[in-house]
Amino acid sequence: MLQQVGVGGVLGPDHPHTLAIRGNLATLRGRTGDVTGAAAAFAELLEHMVQVLGAGHPRTLTIRSNLASWRGRAGDVAGAAAAYADLLEHMVQVLGPDHPDTLTTRSNLATWQGEAGDAAGAATALVDLLEHTVRLLGTDHPQVPVIQNNLAYWRKEAEKAPGLSGNDRS
Repeated sequence: MLQQVGVGGVLGPDHPHTLAIRGNLATLRGRTGDVTGAAAAFAELLEHMVQVLGAGHPRTLTIRSNLASWRGRAGDVAGAAAAYADLLEHMVQVLGPDHPDTLTTRSNLATWQGEAGDAAGAATALVDLLEHTVRLLGTDHPQVPVIQNNLAYWRKEAEKAPGLSGNDRS
C-alpha cells in the first residue's frame, strides 16, 4: 500500500514522516470501513515502531493505543480492554500518572471495559479518573464534563444488569 502512494521510497521506511503516514493510512483504512485491515496495519506498524523508536517512545505508545482501539472496533472488545490495561501500565511508567495521554488512556480503558461487559468496572474507573482530573486540572477543565457524562452512561448501564461483570455476560 505504501508503494502505491509513493511513501517510504524517498525518506526511507524508518523516517518519522513515513511512520506517521503509515499511521494515517491505517486510520483512513478503518474510517472507510475496513476496521480489521486498520487493526492489521497498526499491528504491523507497531512492530516497526518498536524496532525503530523503542517500546517506550511516546509515538510507539500512541500506536499501541490506536491498535487497541481498532481491535475493539473490529469486534475484539475484551482484547481492546486488555490492551488498554497493559498500555496504561506503560504510560504511567513512561509519561507519569498525570500526563494528558495517560489520563486519556485511563478513559479509553474504562470505555472498552464497559464495552466488554463490565459497566460497573467502567464506572468505578471513571470515578477514580474524575477525582484525579479534578484534583489535577480543576473543575472547570473541559475534560471534566466529558468524564462526568461517560460516568453517568456507565452507571446507567451497570444498573441495567447489577452484579454482572464482563465475565458473567453472554
